[in-house]
Amino acid sequence: MTNFIAKASFAALLAIASIPATVSTAAAAGAERGFIVDAQYHRPPPVYRGCSPVMAVRAARWSGLRDVRVVNVTPRRVVVAGRDRRGWDRMTFANVRGCPLIRR
Repeated sequence: MTNFIAKASFAALLAIASIPATVSTAAAAGAERGFIVDAQYHRPPPVYRGCSPVMAVRAARWSGLRDVRVVNVTPRRVVVAGRDRRGWDRMTFANVRGCPLIRR
């Protein structure tokens, strides 16, 4: 029984002693490589200050209008017109970030 306990404790000691040696080298190599890749390919997200006509047309198409075109752009609103299943329709979006719908 003492022979079994001695072998088991020796195996456990070897297993615990080998863990720090493998982890430190792997972590050092991975951190440098990950930083270089992130630094090379990182792009900042685009900043939208208002509702562009392209965004308003996309929102109108998503709402069900077809043949959408921009009718009027002012500092406060973006107006687009198009056809839906009942005929011609017009949508007005606020000229702020996110293009919230004002009137349909």
